[in-house]
Amino acid sequence: MKFLTAEWRKLAIINYEINPEILKPYLPKGTELDFYKEKCLVSLVGFMFLNTKLLGISVPFHKNFEEVNLRFYVKKLENGDWKRGVVFIKEIVPKKALSMVANKFYNENYCTLPMAHSIIESDNELSVSYSWQASKLNTMTLKADNIQGEMIEGSDFEFITEHYFGFTKNEIQTSEYEVKHPKWNFYKIKNYELTVDFKENYGSVFTVLNNSKPISAMLAEGSEIEVHTKRNLEFTIN
Repeated sequence: MKFLTAEWRKLAIINYEINPEILKPYLPKGTELDFYKEKCLVSLVGFMFLNTKLLGISVPFHKNFEEVNLRFYVKKLENGDWKRGVVFIKEIVPKKALSMVANKFYNENYCTLPMAHSIIESDNELSVSYSWQASKLNTMTLKADNIQGEMIEGSDFEFITEHYFGFTKNEIQTSEYEVKHPKWNFYKIKNYELTVDFKENYGSVFTVLNNSKPISAMLAEGSEIEVHTKRNLEFTIN
Protein backbone atom coordinates (compact mmCIF):
# COMPACT_ATOMS: atom_id res chain seq x y z
CA MET A 1 0.00 0.00 0.00
CA LYS A 2 1.29 3.46 -0.93
CA PHE A 3 1.64 5.56 2.22
CA LEU A 4 3.34 8.54 0.60
CA THR A 5 3.92 9.75 -2.94
CA ALA A 6 6.13 12.65 -3.94
CA GLU A 7 8.98 13.75 -6.14
CA TRP A 8 12.54 13.65 -4.83
CA ARG A 9 14.54 16.16 -6.86
CA LYS A 10 18.08 17.55 -7.04
CA LEU A 11 19.65 15.12 -4.57
CA ALA A 12 23.00 16.46 -3.39
CA ILE A 13 25.03 13.53 -2.01
CA ILE A 14 28.34 13.70 -0.13
CA ASN A 15 29.93 10.32 0.64
CA TYR A 16 32.46 9.37 3.31
CA GLU A 17 34.26 6.17 4.12
CA ILE A 18 33.76 5.29 7.77
CA ASN A 19 34.88 2.65 10.27
CA PRO A 20 32.17 -0.05 10.27
CA GLU A 21 32.38 -0.33 14.06
CA ILE A 22 30.85 3.14 14.35
CA LEU A 23 27.71 2.02 12.52
CA LYS A 24 27.13 -1.41 14.10
CA PRO A 25 25.15 -0.05 17.09
CA TYR A 26 22.67 1.46 14.61
CA LEU A 27 22.07 -1.79 12.67
CA PRO A 28 18.50 -3.13 12.87
CA LYS A 29 18.43 -6.83 13.71
CA GLY A 30 18.40 -9.00 10.59
CA THR A 31 20.43 -6.56 8.50
CA GLU A 32 24.14 -6.32 7.84
CA LEU A 33 26.36 -3.59 6.46
CA ASP A 34 26.50 -3.32 2.67
CA PHE A 35 29.95 -2.43 1.34
CA TYR A 36 30.97 -0.86 -1.95
CA LYS A 37 34.27 -2.31 -3.14
CA GLU A 38 35.12 -3.22 0.48
CA LYS A 39 34.40 0.32 1.66
CA CYS A 40 31.84 1.12 4.34
CA LEU A 41 30.09 4.34 3.35
CA VAL A 42 27.95 6.96 5.02
CA SER A 43 26.23 9.69 3.01
CA LEU A 44 24.97 13.18 3.72
CA VAL A 45 22.02 13.74 1.39
CA GLY A 46 20.05 16.93 0.77
CA PHE A 47 17.07 17.07 -1.59
CA MET A 48 13.68 18.54 -2.34
CA PHE A 49 10.40 16.86 -1.46
CA LEU A 50 7.86 18.09 -4.06
CA ASN A 51 4.13 17.44 -4.63
CA THR A 52 3.96 15.37 -1.45
CA LYS A 53 0.79 13.42 -0.68
CA LEU A 54 -0.07 11.20 2.31
CA LEU A 55 -2.49 8.42 1.37
CA GLY A 56 -3.20 10.34 -1.81
CA ILE A 57 -4.05 13.59 -0.04
CA SER A 58 -2.04 16.82 -0.20
CA VAL A 59 -1.57 18.39 3.23
CA PRO A 60 -1.73 22.21 3.17
CA PHE A 61 1.68 23.90 3.66
CA HIS A 62 3.44 20.50 3.66
CA LYS A 63 3.61 19.82 -0.07
CA ASN A 64 7.10 21.12 -0.93
CA PHE A 65 10.04 21.20 1.48
CA GLU A 66 13.71 20.39 1.99
CA GLU A 67 15.21 17.34 3.69
CA VAL A 68 18.79 16.58 4.72
CA ASN A 69 19.71 13.17 6.10
CA LEU A 70 22.73 11.17 7.16
CA ARG A 71 22.42 7.52 6.17
CA PHE A 72 24.35 4.31 5.66
CA TYR A 73 23.83 1.18 3.57
CA VAL A 74 22.63 -2.26 4.61
CA LYS A 75 21.25 -5.46 3.16
CA LYS A 76 18.95 -8.22 4.41
CA LEU A 77 18.73 -11.78 3.10
CA GLU A 78 15.16 -12.90 2.46
CA ASN A 79 14.14 -16.09 0.64
CA GLY A 80 17.58 -16.37 -0.94
CA ASP A 81 17.63 -12.81 -2.27
CA TRP A 82 19.25 -9.68 -0.87
CA LYS A 83 17.13 -6.66 -0.09
CA ARG A 84 19.36 -3.60 -0.21
CA GLY A 85 18.40 -0.60 1.85
CA VAL A 86 19.44 2.27 4.07
CA VAL A 87 19.37 3.16 7.75
CA PHE A 88 19.02 6.81 8.67
CA ILE A 89 21.02 8.30 11.52
CA LYS A 90 18.88 11.44 11.43
CA GLU A 91 16.59 13.22 8.97
CA ILE A 92 16.16 16.99 9.18
CA VAL A 93 13.03 18.72 7.83
CA PRO A 94 11.64 22.24 8.31
CA LYS A 95 8.16 21.43 9.65
CA LYS A 96 7.23 19.76 12.95
CA ALA A 97 4.26 17.87 11.54
CA LEU A 98 6.55 16.03 9.11
CA SER A 99 8.77 14.87 11.96
CA MET A 100 5.80 13.77 14.04
CA VAL A 101 4.30 11.63 11.27
CA ALA A 102 7.60 10.00 10.24
CA ASN A 103 8.68 9.26 13.80
CA LYS A 104 5.30 7.83 14.81
CA PHE A 105 4.54 5.69 11.77
CA TYR A 106 8.05 4.71 10.62
CA ASN A 107 10.19 4.76 13.79
CA GLU A 108 12.53 7.19 12.06
CA ASN A 109 14.70 9.81 13.75
CA TYR A 110 13.35 13.02 12.23
CA CYS A 111 14.00 16.41 13.76
CA THR A 112 12.78 19.89 12.83
CA LEU A 113 15.10 22.82 12.13
CA PRO A 114 14.88 25.99 10.02
CA MET A 115 15.95 25.10 6.47
CA ALA A 116 16.50 26.74 3.11
CA HIS A 117 17.61 25.80 -0.39
CA SER A 118 18.82 27.36 -3.60
CA ILE A 119 18.67 25.84 -7.10
CA ILE A 120 20.18 28.00 -9.84
CA GLU A 121 20.32 26.81 -13.45
CA SER A 122 22.01 28.27 -16.50
CA ASP A 123 22.69 26.76 -19.90
CA ASN A 124 26.02 25.35 -18.70
CA GLU A 125 25.84 25.05 -14.93
CA LEU A 126 23.55 23.81 -12.17
CA SER A 127 24.11 24.98 -8.59
CA VAL A 128 22.25 23.25 -5.75
CA SER A 129 22.50 24.27 -2.10
CA TYR A 130 20.81 23.12 1.11
CA SER A 131 21.19 24.69 4.53
CA TRP A 132 19.84 24.20 8.04
CA GLN A 133 20.22 26.15 11.25
CA ALA A 134 21.30 24.32 14.41
CA SER A 135 23.41 26.34 16.87
CA LYS A 136 25.30 27.37 13.74
CA LEU A 137 24.45 27.42 10.05
CA ASN A 138 25.21 24.20 8.14
CA THR A 139 25.42 24.25 4.36
CA MET A 140 26.12 21.94 1.43
CA THR A 141 26.53 23.35 -2.08
CA LEU A 142 27.26 21.43 -5.28
CA LYS A 143 27.96 22.84 -8.74
CA ALA A 144 27.68 20.64 -11.80
CA ASP A 145 27.48 20.67 -15.58
CA ASN A 146 23.81 21.15 -16.48
CA ILE A 147 23.67 17.99 -18.58
CA GLN A 148 22.11 14.76 -17.32
CA GLY A 149 23.94 11.48 -17.72
CA GLU A 150 22.45 8.00 -17.45
CA MET A 151 23.40 5.72 -14.59
CA ILE A 152 26.42 3.49 -15.23
CA GLU A 153 26.10 -0.13 -14.15
CA GLY A 154 28.50 -1.01 -11.33
CA SER A 155 29.30 2.63 -10.54
CA ASP A 156 29.40 4.14 -7.08
CA PHE A 157 26.42 6.29 -8.14
CA GLU A 158 24.42 3.14 -8.81
CA PHE A 159 25.39 1.71 -5.42
CA ILE A 160 24.43 4.87 -3.55
CA THR A 161 21.06 5.39 -5.26
CA GLU A 162 19.89 1.80 -5.84
CA HIS A 163 18.97 0.89 -2.25
CA TYR A 164 15.20 0.56 -2.25
CA PHE A 165 14.33 -0.27 1.35
CA GLY A 166 14.41 1.63 4.61
CA PHE A 167 15.13 -0.31 7.79
CA THR A 168 14.33 0.98 11.26
CA LYS A 169 14.37 -0.32 14.80
CA ASN A 170 13.02 0.60 18.18
CA GLU A 171 13.46 -1.03 21.58
CA ILE A 172 11.57 -4.20 20.65
CA GLN A 173 11.27 -4.53 16.88
CA THR A 174 12.81 -4.13 13.43
CA SER A 175 10.69 -2.79 10.57
CA GLU A 176 11.15 -2.26 6.85
CA TYR A 177 9.46 -0.23 4.16
CA GLU A 178 9.96 -0.10 0.40
CA VAL A 179 10.68 2.98 -1.69
CA LYS A 180 9.94 2.64 -5.40
CA HIS A 181 11.41 4.83 -8.12
CA PRO A 182 13.08 4.44 -11.53
CA LYS A 183 16.82 4.66 -12.04
CA TRP A 184 18.09 8.20 -11.67
CA ASN A 185 20.19 10.34 -13.97
CA PHE A 186 23.18 12.23 -12.63
CA TYR A 187 24.99 15.52 -13.20
CA LYS A 188 28.77 15.66 -13.46
CA ILE A 189 30.13 17.50 -10.42
CA LYS A 190 32.43 20.48 -10.98
CA ASN A 191 33.05 21.40 -7.33
CA TYR A 192 31.36 21.43 -3.93
CA GLU A 193 31.51 23.22 -0.59
CA LEU A 194 30.49 21.77 2.76
CA THR A 195 30.18 23.43 6.16
CA VAL A 196 28.67 20.89 8.56
CA ASP A 197 29.27 20.15 12.23
CA PHE A 198 28.69 16.39 12.28
CA LYS A 199 29.22 16.17 16.04
CA GLU A 200 26.48 18.69 16.81
CA ASN A 201 24.05 17.35 14.22
CA TYR A 202 24.58 13.59 14.58
CA GLY A 203 26.37 12.90 17.85
CA SER A 204 29.92 12.59 19.15
CA VAL A 205 30.60 9.26 17.40
CA PHE A 206 30.42 11.12 14.07
CA THR A 207 32.96 13.77 15.09
CA VAL A 208 35.44 11.87 12.90
CA LEU A 209 33.60 13.17 9.81
CA ASN A 210 34.48 16.76 10.76
CA ASN A 211 38.09 15.97 9.92
CA SER A 212 37.50 13.51 7.08
CA LYS A 213 37.64 14.27 3.38
CA PRO A 214 34.66 13.02 1.36
CA ILE A 215 35.52 10.26 -1.10
CA SER A 216 32.93 11.50 -3.62
CA ALA A 217 30.20 14.04 -4.30
CA MET A 218 27.16 13.36 -6.49
CA LEU A 219 24.12 15.17 -7.80
CA ALA A 220 21.09 13.13 -8.88
CA GLU A 221 18.09 14.51 -10.75
CA GLY A 222 15.65 12.26 -8.89
CA SER A 223 12.11 11.31 -9.90
CA GLU A 224 8.65 10.57 -8.66
CA ILE A 225 8.74 8.13 -5.74
CA GLU A 226 6.41 5.94 -3.72
CA VAL A 227 6.94 5.06 -0.04
CA HIS A 228 4.98 1.95 0.90
CA THR A 229 3.51 1.05 4.25
CA LYS A 230 6.05 -0.45 6.65
CA ARG A 231 5.95 -4.04 7.83
CA ASN A 232 7.34 -5.43 11.05
CA LEU A 233 9.79 -8.28 10.62
CA GLU A 234 9.06 -11.64 12.21
CA PHE A 235 11.89 -11.55 14.72
CA THR A 236 12.16 -9.10 17.59
CA ILE A 237 15.15 -7.48 19.23
CA ASN A 238 16.44 -9.28 22.31
